[in-house]
Amino acid sequence: MPNYESVFIARQDITAAQVEGLVETFEKVIMDAGGSVPKKESWGLRTLAYKIKKNRKGHYTLMNIDAPADAIHEMERQMRINEDVLRYITLRVDEFEEGPSVMMRSRDRDDRSRRSRDDHGDREPRRDGPPKEATAESEEQNGGDNA
Repeated sequence: MPNYESVFIARQDITAAQVEGLVETFEKVIMDAGGSVPKKESWGLRTLAYKIKKNRKGHYTLMNIDAPADAIHEMERQMRINEDVLRYITLRVDEFEEGPSVMMRSRDRDDRSRRSRDDHGDREPRRDGPPKEATAESEEQNGGDNA
């Protein structure tokens, strides 16, 4: 069976539990048609690039799907009908990506960079040249001649 990656954005007003309910509903549609959903990822509540139906944020969810095309069409039909789904996209892929998706890896990297800044606190800016005292001492040693 062909492999698909499907991402949908749910309204910001609904809870994470309701988003899980949507995922289960769409997963049931796939399972009833003879497919499977080997991986599901919740990317959380993220800011949208522009307002969609008066929403500034949305709950993002990724599903890897191994199912016939008819199952995908039925799932997308259900997504169009559901008022909680703002946008969706489904792409056919040759094979699924191993491990966490790019979005989850980038979130981990962002968390690590924030933590490292917090651990070290505010640092003084780097200086390109020697400290001012050092330049004053070197001028005295040279006799003040900087010609």
